[in-house]
Amino acid sequence: MKYILGALSIVGIVLIFILCPMGGLASRQESEYLRIHIRANSNSQVDQNVKYKVKDAVVDALIPLLADIDDFEEAKRVMSANFGMIENVADRVLKENGFSYGCKAQIDNEYFPTRVYDNITLKEGFYDALILRLGSGEGDNWWCLVYPAFCFTNSSNSANIVYISKIWEKLKLYTRRK
Repeated sequence: MKYILGALSIVGIVLIFILCPMGGLASRQESEYLRIHIRANSNSQVDQNVKYKVKDAVVDALIPLLADIDDFEEAKRVMSANFGMIENVADRVLKENGFSYGCKAQIDNEYFPTRVYDNITLKEGFYDALILRLGSGEGDNWWCLVYPAFCFTNSSNSANIVYISKIWEKLKLYTRRK
């Protein structure tokens, strides 16, 4: 009897993975992704280096804002409501590193080519994105996903990393009921 219950539990877990909307981010519609693009002032090495410092600081600042977001429109609203804070964080890093240009934040719907991030492929197409332009914003960019909050695992402050997984949450609820 134990073996039958164990096998049924395994089948149940497999079904959760298959049927869960996050059973792969690939099943999510493009319109449900909110990307983040931090565009460097130029492709000079100093502008590219500071872009990554800005990325670390902005990601650290966004983690607490995004930790409990489970809705695309809410993610956009929270990002829009925090443009000033995001720009201030980026401007502080730029100033600390001797740059006189600043950051401009906006959400825009833009065309993006196919991109691969770890095991996620975002097909080419139009996506809403939180765009952070550092200075002229004409340099190469760093990108990831603000919603679902997938990319916030390479932050410089690992103590603030928040791993968000709907599958894990559902599994925890399932096992608590037993």
